[in-house]
Amino acid sequence: MTDLDIDLVLVPVDGSEESHEAVDYAITVASEYDASVHALYVLDEDVVRALDHGVVETADVADDTEAFTDSVATRAEAAGVAHSNSIAYGFSTTVKTVHPGSVVLDTAEELDSDFIVVPREPVSGDPGQVLGKAAEYVLLYASQPVLSV
Repeated sequence: MTDLDIDLVLVPVDGSEESHEAVDYAITVASEYDASVHALYVLDEDVVRALDHGVVETADVADDTEAFTDSVATRAEAAGVAHSNSIAYGFSTTVKTVHPGSVVLDTAEELDSDFIVVPREPVSGDPGQVLGKAAEYVLLYASQPVLSV
């Protein structure tokens, strides 16, 4: 069996139930390897467009993401796992190459992540959930080990 050296587990999230499950797995992996967890909240196309057009307030999006990342912090602290978080746009109205999967992988490289836990797209879920679009891309192109849950 391969001995993994894991210091940082990246878990991209979008606020979905699948994201909550992925966070639990990421915390478990981090705990097992005495690593830390970084939750990357990826904003989907609908949210980015709404922000760009002023249809939704930045403060409302910030409140939603903060509530989710607070739940990550609470669970990580309960498990004795160090944690951090960030937010990224998984879509751009001006740059065609911005894709949720590429945003996850770029962040993984920037943070020097050793492992990624990514939620899969639910069979009956909302097609707008951004991480469902990213999971296959991350599985195909990540240089780190990936757990898809």
